[in-house]
Amino acid sequence: MFIPFRKRVYGVKPMDLTTWAIFPLLLGSIGVYSLYKLLQRLRSGAYLQDAVVVITGATSGLGRECAKVFYAAGTRLVLCGRSEEGLKNLVQELSQMRIKSAQLHKPHMVIFDLSDVEAVNSAANEILHLTGRVDILINNAGISYRGTILDTKVSVDRMVMDTNYFGPVALTKALIPSMIKNRRGHIVVISSVQGKISIPFRSAYSASKHATQAFFDCLRAEMSPYEIDVTVVNPGYIKTNLSLNAVTGDGSNYGVMDNNTAEGRTPEEVAQTVLRAVGERRKELLVAGLVPTLAVYLRTLAPTIFFSFMAARAKKERKLKDS
Repeated sequence: MFIPFRKRVYGVKPMDLTTWAIFPLLLGSIGVYSLYKLLQRLRSGAYLQDAVVVITGATSGLGRECAKVFYAAGTRLVLCGRSEEGLKNLVQELSQMRIKSAQLHKPHMVIFDLSDVEAVNSAANEILHLTGRVDILINNAGISYRGTILDTKVSVDRMVMDTNYFGPVALTKALIPSMIKNRRGHIVVISSVQGKISIPFRSAYSASKHATQAFFDCLRAEMSPYEIDVTVVNPGYIKTNLSLNAVTGDGSNYGVMDNNTAEGRTPEEVAQTVLRAVGERRKELLVAGLVPTLAVYLRTLAPTIFFSFMAARAKKERKLKDS
């Protein structure tokens, strides 16, 4: 009886040969990917080491955790915020960290209110005086809002826009000429999923983040000839005091920890993600769960369905408020 050559010589079925052929290919692919990730980490470390990094809103929440991870990466930090005491406490905390993997540098502090444009310009001059250059600017500071459009004063809309939009824009415009001169720079913006979609009772906040998204998308294109990177990070809910410190329609403090915020990602986790995004020089990053991510795509691909969901959400939240 005729026996196929492969069976007669090797005693192996054709399917088995295919499996054995795929196995080394798979191992090789894993090896190439691992090498790629290693080179990516090495490039990221070299990019961040000794870079002058300015972080706004550094005294709490995500800004504070970003300060820790960028400090550990060996950057030269300039920590910005409104509270001198908060910044001093952060500098002390950083000095007590035990890190062996990088050369560490004592951070600078610059105290100013991001919503005051004149103060922003003075702060930019102080930063450049202290460091001589800025390699990476992380626009993190911001304020949140809760309220109905009908009950919200225009002064509150303006206050939120000043802090979340005009402040970062003013600081970026003040520092970017020195980046262009040095042919080196990286602008990072901590925006929000609400820069992509709007949800009920967040009108002032969503509007400020939409404006931020649009401005820095334009900036990315305009800065490409100067080799200046722009990274927009859009997180979902982060477990910080953002909702506690939010303002309401009359400008008073909201003072409530939302359930979604309480169940959000930890600021430590998001800070590590920001560090990687900066090191990899990503243009944009969405850091959110499945539902918010789907909502972003639904808004583009099926807007009528998205609008129906948001209307139902508004109706549900209004009933909860009235009950």
